[in-house]
Amino acid sequence: MCPGTLLLYMNFDKEIIEHYLKGHEKYLRHISVDCIIFGFHNNELKVLLLYARYAQLWALPGGFIKKEEHMDEAAKRILKERTGLNEIYMQQFHVFSAPERSTKKINSQFLKNVGVKAKESWMFERFITVGYSALVDFSKVEPVADVFSSACEWFNIHDIPDMLLDHGDILNKALENLQLQLNYHPVGYNLLPEKFTMPELQKLYETILDKKLDRRNFQRKIVGNGILKRLNETKKGVAHKAPYYYKFDLRKYQKALKGGMGFEL
Repeated sequence: MCPGTLLLYMNFDKEIIEHYLKGHEKYLRHISVDCIIFGFHNNELKVLLLYARYAQLWALPGGFIKKEEHMDEAAKRILKERTGLNEIYMQQFHVFSAPERSTKKINSQFLKNVGVKAKESWMFERFITVGYSALVDFSKVEPVADVFSSACEWFNIHDIPDMLLDHGDILNKALENLQLQLNYHPVGYNLLPEKFTMPELQKLYETILDKKLDRRNFQRKIVGNGILKRLNETKKGVAHKAPYYYKFDLRKYQKALKGGMGFEL
């Protein structure tokens, strides 16, 4: 978790608390990363959240940056720890630096409650967090909670619970950024499984853009860009005419993205 939230937990021992109070020996001061991990499942856009035990609120996966560690490598490390995946598409999208992000009062009270004597610490000062958005194949993720959390679960973006600090604002900013990425980054390639149907692809775009798209216009635009390969396989067990499966032609997809896909908000 980020510096201002790291101590907001119960049921972990004094040794762990004191270890992080001395974190300046190993980690950078005043700066952390928070990761917004998006997945797509059952026609729903989802985000992976941790449950902070002490605060009894949900939070974004995040963590410290080691002194000799590149910030991107810190984000990759955190993503690996929470999802079990090595190769994840991620993008740094915003810096959050509001002065009121500090949680000195809450952290001080928590230390008092658990019987740890601590003087002024780097963890009680104002800090900045850098947001990273990540796109994953939902079916390949194995969510793992960190030592300070009791759960790591997926949530529909339209059903987000109360969140710690400004994590709700960070998530909203990440959603705005994802909408912009839709035209210039391989969002579909990273969120969908290797093969998918046209209705599934359209639902992904509609969910991200938060609006209904005309089916014929959508298919004409997608097919016209030449970014899909239709497979000789149809989806089984559907009530109506079975739709064909498709897969992305990644080379053509990346070429099309350079000029923009044309899905305006």
